[in-house]
Amino acid sequence: MDKRVYFLMIVAFVVGMVELIIGGILDLIAADLNVSLGQVGFLITIFSLIFAIGAPILLILTSNIERRRLTLISLAVFLAGNLVTVFSPTYTVVFIGRVISALSGALLIILCLTIAPSIVHPKYRGRAIGIVSMGVSASIVLGLPVGLLLGNAFGWRAPFILVSLLTVLSMAGVFFLMGRVEPKPSSSIKQQLATLKNRGVLFGQAVTFLFLGGHTILYAYLTPFAKTMLDVDGTWVSVIYMVFGIAAVSGGAIGGTLSDTWGSKNTIIATTILFAMVMFTIPYTTFALPVFLIILVIWGMLSWTLAPATQSYLIGLSPDTSDIQQSLNNSALHLGIAFGSLIGGLVIEHASVEQNATVGGLFVILSIGAALISMYGQQKEKGLSQ
Repeated sequence: MDKRVYFLMIVAFVVGMVELIIGGILDLIAADLNVSLGQVGFLITIFSLIFAIGAPILLILTSNIERRRLTLISLAVFLAGNLVTVFSPTYTVVFIGRVISALSGALLIILCLTIAPSIVHPKYRGRAIGIVSMGVSASIVLGLPVGLLLGNAFGWRAPFILVSLLTVLSMAGVFFLMGRVEPKPSSSIKQQLATLKNRGVLFGQAVTFLFLGGHTILYAYLTPFAKTMLDVDGTWVSVIYMVFGIAAVSGGAIGGTLSDTWGSKNTIIATTILFAMVMFTIPYTTFALPVFLIILVIWGMLSWTLAPATQSYLIGLSPDTSDIQQSLNNSALHLGIAFGSLIGGLVIEHASVEQNATVGGLFVILSIGAALISMYGQQKEKGLSQ
């Protein structure tokens, strides 16, 4: 395995941290900028929305640029976006910084995912993509607790200072360690979207969107939820996020193992059903912190158990367009985060944070329906063709 793949994983991790890093410091930003929690939550929404939509478009627009050079340019823009956030005096300026970071970050993640398989032997391509994907998932999971720890200790701008420093180190690494990588033709947006005409693929992608959306409705607002429902301070909230993060990272490995041994379909159905049950159970465990921590571990593990199974399932549905399905699934994931953070903010604004888990559970139930439609549709299509 080319060692540069692991470096690309680190770049993906640094970039991915910024997406949900605000979730743990919602209250700190809201108090400092004199805005509501819902408004701060929208900073997650806009980032994830741009991330999902911008990635495939920017990849096409930059398809003729040498990859090492493009990565350096994108990292420089990403650094600028984070510095705008660090020195922002108002909510509007923070918003602008998030837009800049999202556009450049979206391109960087896709670059890492496409460069990795191009610099290794063909037999290692799948593994290379998996290693970079691990960096992305780990960043989404761990970015929030890192932001929380630094935010509580040094102020809400501290996490973005850390990301800025790591970005500078990443730029140095790309400049000195990453050799020239020639660009390859990319599929057009029309070609990518055309694959969604297959009902199995469309609803298979919808599983990720609805599942991550339901999850994020609560996860993006876990800080106010924990402080309100459990009456804990910032230190315990940090512990809660770290426990969740460790469980979630292990969940990815469990999901991959289950998908290989038990089958992707079985893993998807079991995970979505169990996850819905957990979401509805969470509000009833807040009477005692130890009980909540137990359900938190299960919630964390299940939250990333689905990803490997879904990716394997989609590749099996459409092996000829596996690269496109990976790109679309990445977009579905970030659209789900954007949608979930938006809905979660609306729930807080118009009801209370106590309802976020229940509302999230309802969307997870919809993901179960999408999975069944996808799988049933495939069986029906095969039956008609025979």
